[in-house]
Amino acid sequence: MVDEKRDQEQEKSFVVKDKRFSAKKEEKGESQMKEVTKSEDVLREGTPSEKEPLPEIDFNSFIFSLSTSALIQLGKIEDPFTKTLVKNLPLAKQTIDLIGMLKEKTKGNLSPEEEKVIEYVLYDLRIQYVKTAE
Repeated sequence: MVDEKRDQEQEKSFVVKDKRFSAKKEEKGESQMKEVTKSEDVLREGTPSEKEPLPEIDFNSFIFSLSTSALIQLGKIEDPFTKTLVKNLPLAKQTIDLIGMLKEKTKGNLSPEEEKVIEYVLYDLRIQYVKTAE
């Protein structure tokens, strides 16, 4: 009975071998590493270079970023990855609702300029949504 229990426990266990630290490298492992390196290079090419200055991070730029996402989801702006116009109305509605939630949660904590920006962006996106949903 004890042997049966031990056999069941052994069947449930597993061993993980990390080949990165083994002294002997296999060709398969080396080719996989090359593929990973190539895909990392592709990702790096799509990101801004370190020399380019990044935009200032503030509330307005955050709202504009969300509104740009909503416009892409509404099919008003070309998707930067697929280079096509794609409509996803449920996702656009969710993004617009997210901006609305931010407006409510930050009420009384925004500068007059930030309040105007979020109100304008919400108004514009809601109008665009209604026009697109028709």
